[in-house]
Formats: sequence, C-alpha cells, structure tokens
Amino acid sequence: MSEKIYVFDTTLRDGEQVPGCQLNIDEKIMIAKELDKLGVDIIEAGFPVSSPGDFRAVEAIAKAVENATVCGLTRAVKKDIEVAAEALKPARRPRIHTGIGSSDTHIKYKFNSTREDILQRAIDAVKYAKTFVEDVEFYAEDAGRADLEFLARLTEAVISAGATVVNLPDTTGYLLPHQMHSRISYLMNHVPNVDKAILSMHNHNDLGLATANTIAGITAGARQVEVTINGIGERAGNTSLEEVAMILKLHKDLGLHTDIKSEMLAPLSKLVSSTMRMPVQANKAIVGRNAFAHSSGIHQDGFLKHAETYEIMTPQEVGVDKSDIILTARSGRHALKHRLSLLGFELEKEELDSTYQRFLVLADEIKEVNDGHLVDLMKLAV
Repeated sequence: MSEKIYVFDTTLRDGEQVPGCQLNIDEKIMIAKELDKLGVDIIEAGFPVSSPGDFRAVEAIAKAVENATVCGLTRAVKKDIEVAAEALKPARRPRIHTGIGSSDTHIKYKFNSTREDILQRAIDAVKYAKTFVEDVEFYAEDAGRADLEFLARLTEAVISAGATVVNLPDTTGYLLPHQMHSRISYLMNHVPNVDKAILSMHNHNDLGLATANTIAGITAGARQVEVTINGIGERAGNTSLEEVAMILKLHKDLGLHTDIKSEMLAPLSKLVSSTMRMPVQANKAIVGRNAFAHSSGIHQDGFLKHAETYEIMTPQEVGVDKSDIILTARSGRHALKHRLSLLGFELEKEELDSTYQRFLVLADEIKEVNDGHLVDLMKLAV
C-alpha cells in the first residue's frame, strides 16, 4: 500500500529570500490560498519576528488558509517563539518551526558554542514552543555536514522534548544522493524514538542535487519534503515541489505518494513566477516553456507516431494544454507535414519534398518558423 509523503511548502519563506522577489501581504495570501488548493500539507508562511510586515503576513495567512497547517519559522530563542505563536493564533492548524545549527562549523563559528550547549538550547526551544502549540518542528541547520553521532543524539533529544517533525537540512547543498540516503538510514536505525516523529528533507540546490537528495532521503525513511514552487530559494534555490510531486506520481514502484493535484502545477508556477518577477528557465523540468516542446526531427517523428516515445507524462497532467512541435532547421518532414495539415494544407510526397527544401532555407534564416511563416511559404508556392 502506498505511503504518504507530507509536502511542506516554503515558497513564502525560503522562496521569498531571493533578492528582488519580495511580496506584499495580498500577494502572499493569494499564493497561500493556491498552495492550499494544490494540496500541500504545510505552508511555511514566514519568519514572524524578522519584521512587522512578516508578522502581519503570517497572521493573515493563518486566517486565510482553510486546510493546510500554517507554520512560522523561529530561531531557538524565546522571543522568536513567542512572536511566532502570537502570529499563528488564528491558524486552524498551527506549527512552530524552531531550530539551531548542528554542524561543528555552525557551532564553532556561528554560535561560538559547544555541542552540549547546542543540545540543551535545542531541547529548551522545543519544550518552550510546545507550551504554545502541539505541532513543533525542529530544524538541525546544516545537518548535511553535522557529525552523524551528534546528529543522532540531537534528533533523539528533540523528539523526547516533544518535536513532532525533525528537519535535517542540507543547508549548503553539499551532499551526494548516496550520502543522504546513508545519513537518513543511520538515523532511522540509531535514534531509538525515531518512530515518534517524522524526519524531513530540506535540501538546497548549490550542486544541482536538491531533488535527487530529497528522493534519496525519503527512500531511506524521511516522510516530509520541504519544497518551493519552481525551486526558488536562497542562493541556487530549494528542492522543486513540482519535480518531487511528479517523480512520486510516475514512480509508483516507490510505494509513496503526495496529495498534490498535479494539474495545478503549471498554472501555479506561472503565478509565482509573475508575482515574484522571477522568470522560469525554459528547460526547467515539468513547468519550463520547453518541457513539452519537440524541435529535433528524430524526436518529432517519434512523438508524432506515439507520444510516449519522448514524453513520460502528458502535458495535461501538469496543467499544460498540449505539447508543442517547434519548427526549426533541425525539424524533419514528418513535423512539417503535421503542422501544414493542421493549417489545412495536405501535400503529396513530391510537393512535400519541394516545400521542405524551401522550409529549410527559411528556417536557417529566421531560426524558428511559426504558422504565419508557413502560410506565407505556401502562398509563394502557388
């Protein structure tokens, strides 16, 4: 039987940390409502103590969201936790997300502290957050580079203190997928109370491995993924929601699923892109402009004969109307005949051959041939 993976969306918190992509409260509420419709389980609405505006935004989202858990980020600081709890009061299902650095690099250079002190501060933060809400997530920042035995001790301690979720971020995007799988497997086997909480993946994309590391983590036992629409986020970005959702939808052999309504992915991608004024790269998996575009003659021929030769999902599954046949100098006769047929031109073999030669000359000149160009090309042949 398929097991559920919980989707924790941080588009409105980590995603909004991208320079130039800040949103106003109305925009945040609009996106939060769409995320709720999409089927995400948790929406990280912001970092309430960071500014009055972020506090108001988290409070407004807490009021507006009907189904998802609404989460506020804090440091392992009492004031942060108090402010987050206040902002989350209107939420039907509130969660406080508190935490502290776990790698020796963070412990020494960021906190000028010791492992034992960090351990106690983590426990205290979780216990304090539990006095406000039942659902407390703890993040062990830079878990990807943390000493594994210490990370296991820390995970056990915060679960004992009441954490319902333990987030193990690869904050710098450093790990390789096999290393992530190994680390999560170690925790699953060396933390005695690991069954009392959910382990979560929050991976950054500095080496382009965020999605791969997230899948590695959940195949090892993590059951929550922390993601953003379009993979936006700090530096090179976060794990992409749409990638994880479609990987699990297509790879049913993994025995895992999400509640994401995949047909909403492309429209929501466009909404986030336009609202945050951050274009999606054309070759972005699932939602990029070229994700369902075919321009090579070999690919076009195969696709036109049977779509599954070059598409592992239908465009409609992710909310795209149709696949595109892009006519360039690399296109073949089959693609040209197909497009001409759609325009009402039915050509026999000899006529198609001569038209194709004229098409290639035109394509070399203008790079991409659209329907208007084809109509003009056929008029010249008359």
